[in-house]
Amino acid sequence: MLFNSYAFLFVYLPVTLAGFFWVGRWGKGSGAAWLAACSLFFYAWWDYRYLALLLGSICANYLAGGYIARNANSPKGKRALIGAVAINLALLAYYKYADFFLTSANALIGTEWPLLGILLPIGISFFTFTQIAFLADAYAGKVNECRFIYYVLFVTYFPHLIAGPVLHHREMMPQFDEDRNYRLNPSNIAVGLTIFAIGLAKKVLIADNLAGYVSPLFAPQAADPSLLAAWGGALAYTFQLYFDFSGYSDMAIGLSRLFGVRLPLNFASPYKAHNISEFWRRWHMTLSRFLRDYLYIPLGGNRHGPLRRHFNLLATMVLGGLWHGAGLNFVVWGALHGIFLVINHAWQEVCGRFSLHLPRGLARLLGVALTFICVVFAWVYFRAPDIASAHRVVFGMLGLHGVALPESIASRLGGLWPILQSLGVGSFLGGGSVFIETWSWVVLGALVAFFCPNTQEIMARHEPALGDKATRSAASMPGLVWQFDRRHAAMAGFLFAVGILALSRPTEFLYFQF
Repeated sequence: MLFNSYAFLFVYLPVTLAGFFWVGRWGKGSGAAWLAACSLFFYAWWDYRYLALLLGSICANYLAGGYIARNANSPKGKRALIGAVAINLALLAYYKYADFFLTSANALIGTEWPLLGILLPIGISFFTFTQIAFLADAYAGKVNECRFIYYVLFVTYFPHLIAGPVLHHREMMPQFDEDRNYRLNPSNIAVGLTIFAIGLAKKVLIADNLAGYVSPLFAPQAADPSLLAAWGGALAYTFQLYFDFSGYSDMAIGLSRLFGVRLPLNFASPYKAHNISEFWRRWHMTLSRFLRDYLYIPLGGNRHGPLRRHFNLLATMVLGGLWHGAGLNFVVWGALHGIFLVINHAWQEVCGRFSLHLPRGLARLLGVALTFICVVFAWVYFRAPDIASAHRVVFGMLGLHGVALPESIASRLGGLWPILQSLGVGSFLGGGSVFIETWSWVVLGALVAFFCPNTQEIMARHEPALGDKATRSAASMPGLVWQFDRRHAAMAGFLFAVGILALSRPTEFLYFQF
């Protein structure tokens, strides 16, 4: 069941919301139980066959977490933590990576082991990481709330279950235990629906319209793209993924706010980042936090010198890439970001040592441009079905397949066109109308991503998400933040109506596959 589907919007959500406030009159436990049951139904709608796996994982981790919490910071607790995390990772590896490992082994050592054909349980990466974080917090003595029904709701909470954010136990449990969240609050409904409407518009009006210009470029049998075709398709995917994930994140935050619960911010205009470190503080923020707290820091972080820090960064990003998918292309994508981070840290050290500083405005402009270009090249490996297809697109972006324009556009250049042809500009692979449409959508995506306030800035005075320092500081800047009033309620209603009308064929969110 998709957030952007009629069944969700007009059946599931109204029933769940009305039942939550009605049942909640009998107590917090009853309201939490209703919401947990609705969340399990939401998951079963996707594939009921894996509902037993989800429930088994919840029960096992709840029992393990309780034992670990009772033996926090002790050898017993540490052994239990290691065992429980190992079991979680083993299940994730089996379902997500077994066929990848078999394929890799067959290619490397010439075996012919048959593939298992395992169907990936949707959301397994997110509910596994959420529970690993719970186990680690239990060992650190940070778990104070252990009621089973709250834990079930914490893991299965439908706004985050399929594609995040990755939640921390200490963020959610106090909110599930608040009496006021089980009583209807018109302010929460207004703010939540507004945020949801903005996210819906991003998804169906921008991301879905960009999708059609991405697939032809990355098709396995596609021809070698020229410079403009390669950049057009790569940028189309860059902004498709941006608005798809940003739209999902807004919709999740908005849906959760309907129930009075604030989710952690997971997306904060990452393409405005002026270096790659800042990019990862803005993109999939809860996953970045998880990788930092439960992988990078345990590996040693930056505590053992620059060489070890660089290794830890590379290892963390490669594993983060592999988390996104079982394929060599995801490993390459993660390795590229690891290399970018290493270079960024090394460059900052050089600048600090030799006092190399450009004027602040110029430095930020160059930093944003360079970071964005690096991210676009890396996205090619993220999107491509295999390494060969990614190389084909990257070579096109570097101009190795020629520079080109559509013939229909070239004809309008008149006498200038023969001169350009003599310089090696060939014919464009595809019609002029497709070229114009692709770049029109790319320009639109760039204008919104780089020059418009994001959802959190628009709604900053209403504290839409947890842990957003940028949004809190933005709230003190009248020129940046829009005061939410009737005009903006009307704007939200308009976006919601347009989004509904555009739902002729709902499409999945890109992060559902991870």
